[in-house]
Amino acid sequence: MSNNLEQAKSFFEACETGQGWEGCQAYCHQDATFSAQADALGDLSTLEGYTEWMKNLLTPVPDGHYELKFIAEDSERNCVSAFAVFHGTQTGPGGPGEPTGNTVAADYVYAMQFDENRIKHMTKIWNDGVSLRQLGWA
Repeated sequence: MSNNLEQAKSFFEACETGQGWEGCQAYCHQDATFSAQADALGDLSTLEGYTEWMKNLLTPVPDGHYELKFIAEDSERNCVSAFAVFHGTQTGPGGPGEPTGNTVAADYVYAMQFDENRIKHMTKIWNDGVSLRQLGWA
């Protein structure tokens, strides 16, 4: 397994289990950028900010967990992509209102661009509208 693929897997696990930047920064450049065409993430431009957003998501959705479906590397382009499904139920505080008890099953992809075996940019591909409706937040 390549270094980039190992780093991507370790980052993915740390991010998706709510370890925030503290648990993710070892796999990333300090100034790593982030992008997504999802309104819920529209204010985020750093990977540090995104990892903290994921950490905070586990407050209203405390049983949140991922199901990794696919991960692969394009070594020519120094990129690793991972496809997963995020599952969880809003039973905790912190959503836009009282806990709904609704569940979510959200498909998403991380496209991670590497430089010197660390993530320098990540794009999340996710339909936030579907997820927010499933949770009863939209």
